[in-house]
Amino acid sequence: MAENRDYYEVMGVPKNASEDEIKKAYRNLAKKYHPDLHPGDKNAEEKFKELNEAYEVLSNKDKRARYDQFGRAGVDPNFGGGAAGGDPFGGMGGIDDIFDTFFGGASPFGGFGGRRANPNAPRRGSDVEATLVVEFEEAAKGCRKTITYEKVDECPSCHGSGAKAGTSASTCPDCGGTGQVRVTQNTFMGVVQTTRTCDRCHGTGKIINTPCPNCRGTGHVRKHKQVEVNVPAGIDNQQILNVSGQGNAGTNGGPAGDLHLIISVRPHPLFERRGNDIWCDMPITFMQAALGGEVIVPTLDGKVSYQVREGTQPGDIFKLKGKGVAKLNGRGCGDQYVRMVLEVPKNLTQKQKELLEQFEKSTSEKNYQKRKGFFEKLKQKFGE
Repeated sequence: MAENRDYYEVMGVPKNASEDEIKKAYRNLAKKYHPDLHPGDKNAEEKFKELNEAYEVLSNKDKRARYDQFGRAGVDPNFGGGAAGGDPFGGMGGIDDIFDTFFGGASPFGGFGGRRANPNAPRRGSDVEATLVVEFEEAAKGCRKTITYEKVDECPSCHGSGAKAGTSASTCPDCGGTGQVRVTQNTFMGVVQTTRTCDRCHGTGKIINTPCPNCRGTGHVRKHKQVEVNVPAGIDNQQILNVSGQGNAGTNGGPAGDLHLIISVRPHPLFERRGNDIWCDMPITFMQAALGGEVIVPTLDGKVSYQVREGTQPGDIFKLKGKGVAKLNGRGCGDQYVRMVLEVPKNLTQKQKELLEQFEKSTSEKNYQKRKGFFEKLKQKFGE
């Protein structure tokens, strides 16, 4: 698994890669290793898990920064068993960080730098991305699919508290449960008293004396999740379907993030999609083109009959109204365009060749208007 490999190596990107480069690399590799495209292939399944784990970190600015500084220890929710609650690598920002550097605490100027976020406040979980492969018809008509992916969920043993079942966290003796400690320092500005986050409890005000063995005191575990989703009719390749509340679990009672499903539509052997319209080629014989006749045309709704007109030319296009793709979150459908492709016969018998020669001798310029027009223009341009 990815725990033994560098996340940048897993994604195949340099350490200075941009967000767009990381997202592009993920989508390309997700298509390559998605389990739906490799049924029964354990190696592809492991690579896909490894890819998702790497992308979850590198696509998140805070997690990526912690990973660059601390490695896996900065992002693994199961790292550091027995540690007190809270995130030991929490994000920093604003003028308070400057005062942390000089004074080891928050700004002494009251509201100038603002207060740090309460580490015990409910926080929303992060979003998760996964790829969902659907058939051409499923994207056009809509369907219901079951998706399996990985997410961080609340530990079922401790229900997110981080403490072993039957025990509870105790008040931090260093800060008295406030999560803050006061520090007095002699500085170039004189004696300055500041407050800073308690190092022992990391601002939570609580100490977990007996960590939960299942989650090692983090309150969260990584697990496989299976969810059914409705794929709306008309969704296209590479569009993103948002599934609310199915992302990583929140903390301190906060809501879960969302699941972003990147739709991958398998190509169709007959149809090509252009917006809400569908295009296909219809091979016809010389006789059908010259004399007209009935042909059977495939559509998303099944086969339909179409009367080819007499004198149809190669490349002529006819339209089947309303036989295209449903309009996403709208009404109606696109159209289907059918291009006539003249198939010239091969492997002719001697008798067939003689019949064609006789037919050719029986024709004149009036039977070939395009040919007649071409030679008239040629004569005008270059003379006899």
